[in-house]
Amino acid sequence: MSQVYVGLGSNVDREANIQKAIRVMRVEFGELRLSPVYSSVAVGFDGDDFLNLVVGIETELTVQAVMAKFRSIEDDLGRDRSKPRYSPRPIDLDMLIFDDLILDEDGIQIPRREILRNAFVLKPLQDLIPDLCHPQCCKCFAELWRDMAPDAPRLDVVELSQLSSIDANACTS
Repeated sequence: MSQVYVGLGSNVDREANIQKAIRVMRVEFGELRLSPVYSSVAVGFDGDDFLNLVVGIETELTVQAVMAKFRSIEDDLGRDRSKPRYSPRPIDLDMLIFDDLILDEDGIQIPRREILRNAFVLKPLQDLIPDLCHPQCCKCFAELWRDMAPDAPRLDVVELSQLSSIDANACTS
C-alpha cells in the first residue's frame, strides 16, 4: 500500500466543496486522515480566501490512476480547466507526496514544489505527518515548517460545521 498525501483547496463555496470532496474521496479511497483546515489568502490572483487542508490516503493504485481519480473528482465538483491556472475554483486536488517517489513527467510532479513555497501546503502537511521527511531535501516536515513559519503569511484554523459528520474516525488533528 502506498501512502499518498493530497492538498485540497477551494475558494468558491469553500466549505461545501471541501466537504463534498472529502465525501467522494472517502468513497473512492476508504479511510482518510485529515489535517486541520486553514483559511489563507489567494496566491497568484486577487480573489476570495481559500480553505486548505491535506488528506492522507492509502492505495494500491498507481500514481497515474490516483491522478485520474483526482481529476475526475475535480471535474465532478465543477472545476473548469479552461480558466487560467491562478483563478477562483470550487476544488483543487494536488498530489503532494506519493511514498518517497520523486517524479516530474507527464504533467505529474511529486513531490509538489508548492510544499516548500506555500505555508497553506506545508503547515497542514506538518500537522499530519511532522516526522516524515521530504523526499528531496531530506528534512522532516516539522523542521521545514519551523524554517518557514517566521516568515509565513497568516493561516487561520477553520472548523467546518459538517466535517465531523463526514467520518468522525477519519479526522486527525
